[in-house]
Formats: sequence, structure tokens, C-alpha cells
Amino acid sequence: MSGYTTVAAISTPPGKGGVAVIRISGADAFAVADRMFKPKNGRPLSVSRIREQVWGDILLDGSPIDDGLATRFAAPHSYTGEDTVEISCHGGFLITKMVLSAVLAAGAAPATAGEFTRRAFLNGKLSLTDAEAIGNLLEASSAAAVRLASARSRDKLSAAMDGIREDTVALMGSHFARIDYPDEDLGDFTDAETVALLRSLLSRLDALIDSYRTGRAVNEGIATVICGKPNAGKSTLYNRLVGEDAAIVTDIAGTTRDILERTVPLGQVLLRLSDTAGIRETSDPVERIGVEKTREKMKDAELVLAVLDTSRPMTEEDTSLLASLSSLGAVTVAICNKSDLPAAWDASALDGKVTHTLTLSAKDGALTPLRTLVESLFTSGELTVGEDAIVSSARQHAGLLSAREHLSLALEAYLAGLPTDAAASDIERAIGALGALCGKSVSEAVVSDIFSRFCVGK
Repeated sequence: MSGYTTVAAISTPPGKGGVAVIRISGADAFAVADRMFKPKNGRPLSVSRIREQVWGDILLDGSPIDDGLATRFAAPHSYTGEDTVEISCHGGFLITKMVLSAVLAAGAAPATAGEFTRRAFLNGKLSLTDAEAIGNLLEASSAAAVRLASARSRDKLSAAMDGIREDTVALMGSHFARIDYPDEDLGDFTDAETVALLRSLLSRLDALIDSYRTGRAVNEGIATVICGKPNAGKSTLYNRLVGEDAAIVTDIAGTTRDILERTVPLGQVLLRLSDTAGIRETSDPVERIGVEKTREKMKDAELVLAVLDTSRPMTEEDTSLLASLSSLGAVTVAICNKSDLPAAWDASALDGKVTHTLTLSAKDGALTPLRTLVESLFTSGELTVGEDAIVSSARQHAGLLSAREHLSLALEAYLAGLPTDAAASDIERAIGALGALCGKSVSEAVVSDIFSRFCVGK
């Protein structure tokens, strides 16, 4: 990476703050900093001690515009693996832009989105799995998502993937020896040992593949729809889950006409939550459009929370709603609402009509039963988020499925008594899939797609 342009960007959020940080990275980082940062001690920044903060003046067109601190990081011991300088200045929107202008005027080029982390990956400081986790950390919407993207968690995942790849490579080496020297009894593994290792690799792959159920629920979220007839308490439940009065709640039927959407955590699970119009027959053309949107949203949902008012007798609208739930591919949970009022019917009437039933008061009751149910439905109780190896991206999941498919074919070849080279090609393809997971043999298009989601300055 030494031939790459020296780049710079603001690495802190825009706006007013106590401190802002401008990062410079590349072979000329120290020279660029020397042109626009003059230490108070009179010595050039480039001769200061590595990782020592130096106080000085920040210059634009030769004139001081601010004073601040600068720190040098020498390659390869920096975030990017290149020579790096981080300048801390006062955190105002205009002054921060002026400091960046000073850095660019001194010879740096503007960094693109995710360029610092991309350079860290290309310089071997991070695996592609690590880089994805850092991107997820920047976008984390819950404490569980932060734990999932933590250094400890991503180290566990990288170690698990690397271990599978290393053992598969060792198996491939044994195959090559046996293919090249069939009469010499070379190779580290006998047929029985090869079969045992393949089964072990498949078991380890299965554990990672299964973990995606948890990782996806924590990181990407579950498409969730709240539905029901008007005035059942849908918007009240939505507001409780969101944590604020995001939806208007009145006694007037048909208040909610459009779909309200918010992404909110419920325990460890992230809900991509939609509050929808009350489902009923109506002559109002606007409300009718809202009802149709509700039905379309339900078809795409993974989790449907059907809110029913147990304080009033069950109506034809309730019965129609329950009948429509049976045709959905989603998990359906009947929320028997208004448990704080006398019940007009018993929840047992819902047996066989929905996947699960909960009785609660959306207005002021505890939502713990709902949280516990949702976590049990979409995460594994055997995994600890932040401690165990958990797959969190569709790319990783697809790569693991590909590796598993090829190793399964290799195992079938062995069990069928086919020649050694019949399994070798599938083992080699599995190594390719595993290499792409950690970035050892990944296409430029995939790398560009991952880093395009980062913000400028990271």
C-alpha cells in the first residue's frame, strides 16, 4: 500500500463538540502534517516520538487557525498499517472543515467512504470479517448489536472460520500427496481419518450456519407488523415498543391510516417494526388504501403481532383477521390486549389459530413476556452474544453454505469409495469459499460493496 495516495478525512461526527479528529494516512502523512502543523516546542512533528501527543498551531495558508494536538503512528503499527497522523482540534463545524482544508492544501487527498478501514484490510491489519463487524458497530441500534460487533466477538468468529479453513487446507495437502504419489502411502490422513475430519468440519460449519439465526435477528432485525382492527391498541403497543408517542392514539376508529415504521430493540432482537391501519371494511377511500397496505405488509413480515381487544366481545373483524393469519408464512402472535379490564372472552378461543398467544396490557403492562417470547423465537439460548462465534451477515452465511455443500460432496465421494481425486476438487472449492469469507480470495466487487457502506473518516 506504500504507493497509494496519502489521504485525509474528518473522523468525528459533524457539528459542535469539544474535540474533532482529522486523520491523515499514507506514505507522506508525516510530511503533510509538517507543512500545516507547527509544534510549540519548535521541532517538526516528524521528529517527535511515536504515539506522543504534541501541542501546536494548525496553519492554513501559513496563518494559525487553531491550536491542537497531533499524534504520529508509524507503519505498520497504526489502524491502517500505514504512516498515520491524527490531529485533534476544537470541535466546531467550520473550524473542523478549515483544518481539513489545511491538510488537503498541504498535499493530502480526500479519503473516500471507508477508505481507512479498507486500507487496514488490504494491509493485513483486519480480516474481511473484522471489517464487516466494524461497519456493523458503526450502525449498531442496540446494546446486543454492539456486543455482537465487539472485538472479542469478531475474534471468536474469525478464529472459528480460520480454524475450519486451516484444517481443510491440511486435508487438501494430504489429498495432493496421495494423488501425486499413489504408491508411496503418503498423506497425513487415512481414509477413515479423512471421513472423520470431513464430518468434524461439517459439524463445525453447521454450528456457524445455525448461529446466523441469532446474528441476523440481532444485527439485521426481524420484519415485524402490528395489525388488528381499529381501536384494539395497536398504536399503543407501537408507542410502548418505540419508547415514545410516535403514533397518534385516539378513541376515533381509523386514526392510523398510513404505515409508521421504526427500528427498535426488544431485548436482544432488533425489530423492523411497522404500525398499520386498522383492518376493517370501510367506505373511506383513504382508509381503504391504508387497509390494503396493511395486508401487503403482513405478507412480507416475518413476525406478525395481531392485537385483539379482550375487553369487548370478539367481532367478525377479529375472526376475519385470525383467518387471514393462517395463510401467512410469518410467526403469528396474538396479543390479547387490555388485560387490565374485565375480559369478554378467553384466550383459549385462539387455540390453533395463531402460533403463540400472549395476554398483556399494551397501555401500562409489562412487556417482558413479549420480549422473552421473541428472543426464544429468533435467537438461540445456547449462544451468548458477544462471547460466542456468531455469523451476522448474509455474505458470511452464503459462504459457509457454499463450503458446506462442497465438503458434503467430498464426504459422499469418500463414502461411495470413489478415487481420491473425485473428492479433491470439491475440497478445493470449499477452500475457495472459506478464503472468500475472510478476504484471502475475495473479488474486488465484494470488497468495494462492503466498504461503500462505511462513512467517510472510518
